[in-house]
Amino acid sequence: MASNSAQKLSLYALTGMVVGSMVGAGIFSLPRTFGIATGPFGALIAWSIAGTGMYLLARVFQFLAERKPDLDAGVYAYAKAGFGDYPGFLSAFGYWVGSCIGNVSYWVLIKSTLGAFFPVFGDGNTAIAIVVASLGIWIFHFMILRGIQQATFINTVVTIAKIIPILVFILILFLAFKFDLFRANFWGGTNMPETSLFEQVRATMFVTVFVFLGIEGASVYSRYAKQRSDVGTATILGFALVTCLMVLVSMLPYAVLERADIAGMRQPSMAAVLESVVGHWGAVFVSIGLLVSVLGAYLAWSLICAEVLFTAARTNDMPRLFAKENANKVPAAALWLTNIVVQLFVITTYWSQDAFALMLNLTSAMALIPYLLVAGYGLLMAHRGETYEGQAQKRTRDMIIAAVAVLYTIFLLFAGGTKFLLLSAILYGPGTVLYIWARREQNKQVFSTTDWILFLIAAVGCIAGVYGLLNGSITI
Repeated sequence: MASNSAQKLSLYALTGMVVGSMVGAGIFSLPRTFGIATGPFGALIAWSIAGTGMYLLARVFQFLAERKPDLDAGVYAYAKAGFGDYPGFLSAFGYWVGSCIGNVSYWVLIKSTLGAFFPVFGDGNTAIAIVVASLGIWIFHFMILRGIQQATFINTVVTIAKIIPILVFILILFLAFKFDLFRANFWGGTNMPETSLFEQVRATMFVTVFVFLGIEGASVYSRYAKQRSDVGTATILGFALVTCLMVLVSMLPYAVLERADIAGMRQPSMAAVLESVVGHWGAVFVSIGLLVSVLGAYLAWSLICAEVLFTAARTNDMPRLFAKENANKVPAAALWLTNIVVQLFVITTYWSQDAFALMLNLTSAMALIPYLLVAGYGLLMAHRGETYEGQAQKRTRDMIIAAVAVLYTIFLLFAGGTKFLLLSAILYGPGTVLYIWARREQNKQVFSTTDWILFLIAAVGCIAGVYGLLNGSITI
């Protein structure tokens, strides 16, 4: 896709892409998710770990964007540059599929929100909900096909609009703050099961990954930036703004409600919390904000999905078919495959016990391998001293940052448990068909020795995951 002056994005627009990508379904589900897992003390520890880990990961994206300006669509390109073609493909595929699943969670939450007012939508996975979501998928699909710049402009406008209900929620809860209630909830509250602090924190880790997804939004759109330095700046600015919002949204409900009451709310729990403070209009107000927010996030992630698939095809790591553009310079074939996959996952939610939680956790699991490879490349580059000639102090700093980011992503893989690693493998294994297709198009050797080992691990995980689903040891 050729870049021209009309397509260049400013620092403000790039920051909007980061905020727009991050502020989506997750932030509106935080009160209940944290209420089930922990009290304010555990939440503070969880946010400290997640905030520090994701900040360091954002810093890795920042210094890679500055030191490797030739690498576009960062998540995929960095993994390939650091570890080879097949790991690069796995990063691109995992990030793309995870983003598709994230888009499914948006539709589930939209219908769950409407279900509070129109019971026919239930918890977002009824037959009617699936039909309406399917219509929405294809309406957005054809809108994006009209032009990427038009879509990014819409995202910027939506990003501004959707922040307002969140700020109002925070302001009202500040005014209603009850210190005695917050203190009573602080160590875990009453009428909640006893769990260790480690388990409390662990239970929140995947949701923190989900709400931080999009931190790399500016990196994915680096080739549209007016100035390359804006990519790193937009990443840090977007991260700081959204982190403040998420911490407040998750912590303030403990000062207006018992933890047990928060844990028992339906999603989106932010609407239920505000309703308990100000009455029914609060639920309506937040629900409208959620619909705007999630639709905006869905638009941003549809763009990111297509962009990642298109870039991988452009560099011959996906089949050439997905490098095709339409007359509006939109990667049309990539967008078609993206929305077909989203459609299929939306249909599968009909059989899920808790569709939103499943899609949230699976999205997070799919994102961890790409994030780990990005952090690993940052560590590898600093260790080698590549681009650090005469900058020993910066090299040491970046090596420490990347090393901690690697440890953080490995911890998240452990915290998520075996179930979601196996579910991820079910997608990674068959997805390798796209890589084989692309390699044969170019008459290249498909796998090196190391690649064979990685593929066998993915294949064994896939078989184990399918077996677990069939015998009931893994439930969805």
